[in-house]
Amino acid sequence: MLVKNEIRKTEKNDRAGKKDAAPAKPGSQIVVEIIEYIPDSTIAKTIIKKSPGNLSIMSLDSIEELTEKTSPFETFVQIIEGKSWIVIDKVSHLLEPGQGIAIPAHSPHSISADGRFKMISTVVRSDYE
Repeated sequence: MLVKNEIRKTEKNDRAGKKDAAPAKPGSQIVVEIIEYIPDSTIAKTIIKKSPGNLSIMSLDSIEELTEKTSPFETFVQIIEGKSWIVIDKVSHLLEPGQGIAIPAHSPHSISADGRFKMISTVVRSDYE
């Protein structure tokens, strides 16, 4: 996803003394604790990356925004902390913790913070795309 300010991944975490976690291991995890907030930043951490799709967790600080984009793949976004505005095909949706929304393939969409928030993004790739 494109980001208003660049996505600061492991480089910033390393400078803050936090190393990127190893790939997901069997067992339960507290999902909202997998990723931290960093002021004025958008952080993305890929948990699963396979040919059929990706599962990522993101945190956005209160002034951050993922600029409008169009993806050839279907995406499901679920808010796990805070609130977020998600605009799909020029229709705005305010999502709160526990709520999710499907973003159809080829639909223009953007995501912006309504305060700090964390989300899970699941991208499903189709063989024919």
